[in-house]
Amino acid sequence: MEKKKRIALVAHDNRKQDLIEWVEYNAVTLLEHKIICTGTTGKLIEQQLKPALDSEKFSSFEVTKLKSGPLGGDQQLGAMIVDGEIDLMIFFWDPMQPQPHDVDVKALLRITVLYNIPTACNRSTADFIISSHLFNEEYRQKVKDYSTYINREVKM
Repeated sequence: MEKKKRIALVAHDNRKQDLIEWVEYNAVTLLEHKIICTGTTGKLIEQQLKPALDSEKFSSFEVTKLKSGPLGGDQQLGAMIVDGEIDLMIFFWDPMQPQPHDVDVKALLRITVLYNIPTACNRSTADFIISSHLFNEEYRQKVKDYSTYINREVKM
């Protein structure tokens, strides 16, 4: 991981306001990094931060928006993780509301574990990640070696 992190931001509908508040609170820190969001979350963050983004101090703040989660944004994000294009993920998901795309959410969380991507699913964990000295440094994460699995003999 480079010093400038590529941060995925995702939130279910009932948690979007929580994520927006977290982003507002941490905007100065997040300015130094690249932000990638699922579509609706990205739009809401841009709208909410528009006054700040128009100021010269925040002019470099950029939000890359993927598709909305239920329309494939979760899967796009998973592909970016597999391709090494995401360094950490903040995903405020709603534990009280079943989602029509729960299987996509589970797959995305599985990929973050598989590729050893730091993942915060609530504000406390996000606060711990963003306040860690590792957040603003280069970091070499260890990814489990799956070569034994990849090179296994396949029988039919």
